[in-house]
Amino acid sequence: MSKVRVNAFGISIDGYGAGPDQDLANPMGVSGMALHQWVFGTKTFQRTHADFAGSLIGDEVGREGVDDDFAARAFENLGAWILGRNMFGPVRGPWPDESWNGWWGKNPPYHVPVFVLTHHARAPIAMEGGTTFHFVADGIHAALKRAKEAALGKDVRLGGGVATIRQYLTAGLIDEMHLAISPVLLGRGENLLAGIDTVSLGYKCTEHVSTDDATHVVLMK
Repeated sequence: MSKVRVNAFGISIDGYGAGPDQDLANPMGVSGMALHQWVFGTKTFQRTHADFAGSLIGDEVGREGVDDDFAARAFENLGAWILGRNMFGPVRGPWPDESWNGWWGKNPPYHVPVFVLTHHARAPIAMEGGTTFHFVADGIHAALKRAKEAALGKDVRLGGGVATIRQYLTAGLIDEMHLAISPVLLGRGENLLAGIDTVSLGYKCTEHVSTDDATHVVLMK
């Protein structure tokens, strides 16, 4: 049965899933990159984000182990993604033109349909490698309906950002959530779980394991 999943989503010890002040120089907000150090050196990340990985760690051979296992699981049985607009890029308000096509270059790491939540319609963008970005201006339920149809029985992954995951979480629409808690403090930014009663929503911790770089926690309904 198709599931709605969050995978490999990094948060800080104090619960932030992104730093403040996102811009071109800080795509994950100020200090936000620290949340994802656990994954950058894995074999899976180097394979799925080859260009980006190369700019971060050069020719280093990707490591295996627990972190890589969780990174690999994040790409299993995926038929579609949903992203908030901030995850697609730093442009705000009406699209000034169609020059911005995402952070990832000509061949994004998705390779399936991606549905981007926005308040401003835009024509779909077909990229190399099988990724097509579709822009959905009529809410989270409409985006999920379209993503499930496109996924053809496979799972739908929520890529973030924080506001998008919070909307789907409070609506009870997420079946499984893997969080990677990095050993860093951000102090401010976007808090993932603040004010959300996950117990009343029916979530339980079904798996947890720690490495030198992260504590991996899986929550399921």
